Amino acid sequence: MTGIPFVSLDALYWKPGWVASDNSEFEHRVAEAARQPRWVMDGNYTRSGAGELRRQASDTVIWFDLPRSTCMFGIMMRIAKSYGRVRPEMAEGCPEKIDLEFFRYVWTYRRRQRPKLLDFFEGLRPEQSLVCFTDRFQANDYLEDLALERNRASIH
Repeated sequence: MTGIPFVSLDALYWKPGWVASDNSEFEHRVAEAARQPRWVMDGNYTRSGAGELRRQASDTVIWFDLPRSTCMFGIMMRIAKSYGRVRPEMAEGCPEKIDLEFFRYVWTYRRRQRPKLLDFFEGLRPEQSLVCFTDRFQANDYLEDLALERNRASIH
């Protein structure tokens, strides 16, 4: 919808068989992706140097601050639709699975991870934008507005 190249951090981080990349390898992959003139990167991964690199290179940070129920429902739907298959935004060799550790991560996200992200956002520069969505409808409206702006710009 935006015409901006999409980069999945999960696809950069995971190797086949759900093997994690080491930090330096992951940071290198993120740095390569961030060399593009424009990009949208999806994923948290703020604890490694990749988070700082993205924060420094971005002009806008979009944060989905969704309720636990929305996230848990989303995981269940994703598993139901993709179980055993590799989703387009994932690394090759990483089929969708039931992952109790990931369920626990999402279940405890607001208590454990959200405060870390709030701290991370404190490091944004004054000219950077932080856009926060608290439901998926807000994100859809935002993307539709961007697409309309893009279409208007291409007409003129």
